[in-house]
Amino acid sequence: MTEPRINDRIRVPEVRLVGPEGEQVGIVSIGEALRLAQDSELDLVEVAPMARPPVVKLMDYGKFKYEAAQKEREARRNQTQTVIKEMRLRLKIDPHDYETKKGHVVRFLKGGDKVKITVMFRGREQSRPEMGYRLLQRLAGDVTDLGIVESNPKQDGRNMVMVIAPHRNQAAQQAQIVERKKAKAAENAGEESAPAVDAPYEKPLAPQAPPKPAPPGPEEADQA
Repeated sequence: MTEPRINDRIRVPEVRLVGPEGEQVGIVSIGEALRLAQDSELDLVEVAPMARPPVVKLMDYGKFKYEAAQKEREARRNQTQTVIKEMRLRLKIDPHDYETKKGHVVRFLKGGDKVKITVMFRGREQSRPEMGYRLLQRLAGDVTDLGIVESNPKQDGRNMVMVIAPHRNQAAQQAQIVERKKAKAAENAGEESAPAVDAPYEKPLAPQAPPKPAPPGPEEADQA
């Protein structure tokens, strides 16, 4: 991205000036715009150089660049990182090995990763590329509920290569799971680091003697 012209690098006689809050000031001379920028202790930044006259804005350019860099970092942090895994197959693979390899592919796709499937040919097997194609198509069909073929099978020397990508909703769900795990870990870390709060001290009550009986009244004394 080209660095915009600011302050005295703007060399035009007139500009359309925009205030720091986005308010339209109007068309003024470049000298007047520079004076306003100096009075307000802001920068004069060219935001639309191709306009006639060019559009400039009063802003704190250092603060603007810092906030833009922060937003870009946050956007990169929130992006789903897609990793390409690789799985190699032999043309004459036995059923047990095939199921094992397929299980790995399923695990990769569930994790939100793409998988590059490579069928390796040996010797005379290179003359039977259709067998490698059928093997890759079989695998793609077995995992069709988890991923789609992003790159169709193609010959690459002694190998045949195909790429399977997870469904978009699958990748999004995996990203949400990762975010929830991160949030939970941060919450647990905060709970562990929080200082324990002691219960308030309460002074135990002293044992009280039983109440003394009231003295007898006159009538009760006469009866006695």
